[in-house]
Amino acid sequence: MRFIFPPVRRSRNPLVRALSLVLGLAVVGVLLVFGVVVLGVLMVGGLVFLAVRQWKLGQGRVPPSQPSPAKDQDVLEGEFVVIRQNTPIHH
Repeated sequence: MRFIFPPVRRSRNPLVRALSLVLGLAVVGVLLVFGVVVLGVLMVGGLVFLAVRQWKLGQGRVPPSQPSPAKDQDVLEGEFVVIRQNTPIHH
């Protein structure tokens, strides 16, 4: 089943065409301004987040995502599977 839109009936009146063009440009302009405002809010929020993070790091507080300084930095932790040549691997 196909859905077919009815044909668009364009007005022959030049005044209506001009007003529809102006209205379309106004809608595009409003969308562009809205996008710029959203972009500005995201940038300001990101800068505030980075400033607060740098301020906390400057006071000596270590965020919980970083490893504690007591751990050995040369040790690699993880889960490993030993693969042998003649044995099939079952996970």
